[in-house]
Amino acid sequence: MSAVGETRQRSFRGISGRLAREYLVRLGGEVDAQGHVRAADWAATIAEERIEVGPSLELTEVQICFEGDPTVLDQLIETFARKAMRAGG
Repeated sequence: MSAVGETRQRSFRGISGRLAREYLVRLGGEVDAQGHVRAADWAATIAEERIEVGPSLELTEVQICFEGDPTVLDQLIETFARKAMRAGG
């Protein structure tokens, strides 16, 4: 990946880190030894946590730090968000 690029943070509820990695692999990435997903012109770091949504409900929230070419990130994040929305609902 080129040293020039942007970093964008996004959060997605209702999907797991494992599923997020799977979607990113389907979008052209490969999972490295640390669990990050990398492609030629982008990379993604995934973290997940359980969050409370109301008094008795918890959901998994996945935070993804996308890095790469701004033009590539626009399409990547849009496509990933569509997949994540379908998974969570």
